[in-house]
This record gives sequence, structure tokens and C-alpha cells, in this order.
Amino acid sequence: MQKRDREATRARLLTAARQRFAREGYDATSVRDIARDSGVDAALIFRYFGSKKQLFDQATAATLPPDLLEGPREELVARMVRTVVDYDWTEYGGEHPLVAMLRSSAHEDARQRIRKEVCRTYVDALRDLAEGEDAELRAELLSAWMVGIGVLRSVVATPALSDAGAADLAPHIATVATALLGRPMSGTVDQSPMSGTVDQKGEPG
Repeated sequence: MQKRDREATRARLLTAARQRFAREGYDATSVRDIARDSGVDAALIFRYFGSKKQLFDQATAATLPPDLLEGPREELVARMVRTVVDYDWTEYGGEHPLVAMLRSSAHEDARQRIRKEVCRTYVDALRDLAEGEDAELRAELLSAWMVGIGVLRSVVATPALSDAGAADLAPHIATVATALLGRPMSGTVDQSPMSGTVDQKGEPG
């Protein structure tokens, strides 16, 4: 019973931390804020995680949909865009974790984490798909475009992009992805809608 209670408390702290860091960023979030949101004493954060930084690292560890890097290669960009547009990121305040982490980008550790996750999640997979020269550059350009979609939707809340769904973006996804990768890419995904989160690493199929 004690172990279950400890695990439940730890899970509550992680959930509260994700939402606080997503909304306010690292520097504006205090240990007391997270403890108050969780209904526990702040001392438990240090007992379970050691420090605010270690809590941040665990709370913002990127969680990828299980099928993001699986499936037809021509649908990869469409799957990536769907994680920004249609995926349920409730645990991160409703935003893609990378977009949420941008609020902590003034913190050096957060910048390094963002760089690592963007490269691991987007750039590396897209570079392997790119045909011709400058594959790394074109993969980064396409990654920047997708992260920018998330920023405009979640942070800036521009009206047209905020209201657009994956189907609205599909022809533009196909056009941009095909041009930058130098190979035919689809703007749609022939799969059921993504839901939930799970830690997943993989390579494009």
C-alpha cells in the first residue's frame, strides 16, 4: 500500500509539473507551485526527484505517439504534423511537448533538451528521407516549418492556423514536404486518429 501511495504521489507531481512547465516555463515555475497543485508537501519533490531540474527533466521527457516513426515513408511528414494538430497532449497543457518546452528556452538545459528532441524526433528521420544534396539543411527547414505550426497554433494563436485541422493542411503538407525532401510525399495518413501518449523510439519504416 505504501509503495502504491508513493507511486501515485510521484505520478501526481509529474502531471502537475508538466502542466506548470508547459504554461509558465521553467524559471516562472516554483517547487511550491507544483507541490500545491499536487496537494502535497514541497519536501516530497526533493525526496522523489532530488531537485527542480531533475523533476523538469523527467516531466518534459518527450513522449512520442507509438506509430509516429512507423508506417509508409511517404506519410511521415503528415504523421508528424498530426502530432501537432490532432494529437491529445492533455498531459502537457494541450500543447506538443516541444512547443511547451519553448517557454523554458531561456534556460540552457531546456535549450539543449529542445535541440536534442527536435533532432531525434524530426531532423534525423527527415534527413534519411531526403533525396539529393543538402539533406541536413532541408530536413532542418522542414522541421522548423512543423515546429512553427505548433508555435502559431498554441502560442500566437493565429486564427486560420488555429482553426485548421489535418485535412485542411493536407495539400500544403504534401507540397512543402515533396519540395524539400525531393521525393513524393503524402499530406494524409491512412490510419485511425492518434490518441494517448507513450514513450517510443524508432526509425522510419
